[in-house]
Amino acid sequence: YLEVSAQGYSITVGDGGVYGTNGGQGENSVFSSITSTGGGAGQSGHSQGSQTATTGGSGGGAVGTGAAGVAGQGFAGGTGTGGLNPHGGGGGGASEVGSTDAIMDGGDGKASSISGSSVVYAGGGAGRREDQANGTGGTGGGGSAANGSANTGGGGGSSSGNTNGGSGIVIIKYRYQ
Repeated sequence: YLEVSAQGYSITVGDGGVYGTNGGQGENSVFSSITSTGGGAGQSGHSQGSQTATTGGSGGGAVGTGAAGVAGQGFAGGTGTGGLNPHGGGGGGASEVGSTDAIMDGGDGKASSISGSSVVYAGGGAGRREDQANGTGGTGGGGSAANGSANTGGGGGSSSGNTNGGSGIVIIKYRYQ
């Protein structure tokens, strides 16, 4: 909740993380003094020299320990497994840690009715296994071997191709006096 007056405000709608760019970190969405942190990137690959998972609004999943989320915004990425057929953990969502439902599944997002109907936002992207099996994206736009859904902040799901996170969204609801 933010008290506003009749004036112009700067608004930034953050882009989703882009595969291979800055580790895939999402951009922040900003309205006035409120900032929603962009999502963390998931780990790419399991060999030495691969991109490690990064912290964000929701953390990125990893073969090892997933990255942390930001308190009040999202949860940590899931922890996968190593071995001969490593599993990547799912990305964190706005309402749960990645890999809560299954090891490669993205965490579920959070429902909001600010737009007039209930919509789930900020689902985590799915992880992938070495043999190319995919987890399920978290509800709220999380991708599974696909991009995250636009205007939801959903994470991109791991795949053999390039997948990106979905853009954020800023919704302003006000009472006309």
